[in-house]
Amino acid sequence: MSRPPIVRFVDVRKAFGSHVVLDGFNLAVAPGERLAIVGPSGSGKSTVLRILMTLERIDGGKVEIDGESLWAMEQRGVSRPADESHLRHMRAKLGMVFQHFNLFPHFTALRNVSEAPRRVLGQSRDEAEARALELLARVGMRDQAGAYPSQLSGGQQQRVAIARALAMRPKIMLFDEVTSALDPELVGEVLAVMRDLAREHELTMLIVTHQMGFAREIADRVCFFDGGRIAEEGTPQALLDAPRNERTRMFLSAVLQG
Repeated sequence: MSRPPIVRFVDVRKAFGSHVVLDGFNLAVAPGERLAIVGPSGSGKSTVLRILMTLERIDGGKVEIDGESLWAMEQRGVSRPADESHLRHMRAKLGMVFQHFNLFPHFTALRNVSEAPRRVLGQSRDEAEARALELLARVGMRDQAGAYPSQLSGGQQQRVAIARALAMRPKIMLFDEVTSALDPELVGEVLAVMRDLAREHELTMLIVTHQMGFAREIADRVCFFDGGRIAEEGTPQALLDAPRNERTRMFLSAVLQG
């Protein structure tokens, strides 16, 4: 890695009660890298993204984003637990798109995309809406700017959710199984938007996915999670075509058969 990592986990531990999800977890992601994360349910994939978004706290270890500690801050040369102001500052570096869209049902597509830049970034209504329309056009939703979520298909809602995340101008985009809640015929339109983003921008992207063909096409590196650790990693061709780890081979075989 020629540049310092933009995301770094060092010996991170995360447990829910007695269930350990991440156990001595280590990961470094380079600026501009597109990382696909694959693995069985319960292996810690989504937990990694939720920790980055401060939706889950860690029980041990260290997480850094863009060279800054996520869960600690320096005050007068002393390291202290992060306060809410520090966490807001860190969250501003990231955008996340979830499985289930999470759009505000009483807002139009335009307002769903423009609301956070107005409230959080302090943009004027005209500025935020102009940027929102630009982003909706980018994801193929400009003509539906005045529609409410209930009037949109699942694929259309997910494209609005991607535009909403981009509106905050993040350095890092997190995608958590963004096609898993969609009907099969809608998957392609969302993957096409993500493919275009990867082609056009230098965004760092962490993509939890079960779409192996998409991972092969879009990722610079694929990590296979198992038991709260990275069991194997490599280029898409190396990991998906010739995995070295027996557990990886079993998982890929099950996915392909499914």
